[in-house]
Amino acid sequence: MERVSQKMSGLQLNLGPLKEPLGFIKVLEWIFSIFAFATCGGYSGHTSIKVSCFDTKNETLEAAFGYPFRLNTVLFKDLDSKKCNSTWHPTHLVGDFSSSAQFFVTFAVFVFLYCMAALVLYVGYLHLYRGAGKLPMIDFVITMVVTLLWLISTSAWAKALTDIKVSTGPTMMSDIGFCLLAQNSCLFGAVSSMGSLNVSVVIGFLNLILWAGNAWFVYKETNLHNPPEAPAPGGTPAPAGM
Repeated sequence: MERVSQKMSGLQLNLGPLKEPLGFIKVLEWIFSIFAFATCGGYSGHTSIKVSCFDTKNETLEAAFGYPFRLNTVLFKDLDSKKCNSTWHPTHLVGDFSSSAQFFVTFAVFVFLYCMAALVLYVGYLHLYRGAGKLPMIDFVITMVVTLLWLISTSAWAKALTDIKVSTGPTMMSDIGFCLLAQNSCLFGAVSSMGSLNVSVVIGFLNLILWAGNAWFVYKETNLHNPPEAPAPGGTPAPAGM
């Protein structure tokens, strides 16, 4: 019995599952999860305005921002207090979008780790995965939960990104007190490209599609799709009823 237990619990390396949809899609999910947290978590940029008053023309003031996008903590570069009659005061960007951004990035990291663990299970312990009814069912439940969370996290991050673009775009000048004074004027300067953030949203929805599609292949491994075979009938006939 001890030898049988060691055989069943030991590592049996087999790259075959990577050629099947079950393993191949998991590799894609692993790769796309990396792109998801890298394109969002690695972003940094800046926005700027040009201010003018009676003694200053087109002075450029910049504000640098990035992940996790707590814009309300980001200050514009101060204007020399001797200029514009000291009407410029320390000014922040507007909005805190860290909850949506961190939820998206943290979830993508957890998905990355889960995909690694699942691939180790498929490649090294497939005999245990397909030999026990509980592991495929656990995998299926996690797959369904991850699919739902991709939808929630990506939708929340897409909404936050839209608000970030508003808070760092031309409309932000309506929240700057200096620009509302009659003797001062402000022009929007420029904002860094947010192409990588747009890509992160697209990748988030691609992950949703991948996980939703993979749910079918994981489901096929469970007892819900392939119920265990009924035991063979015994040789002794059942007693006849009276």
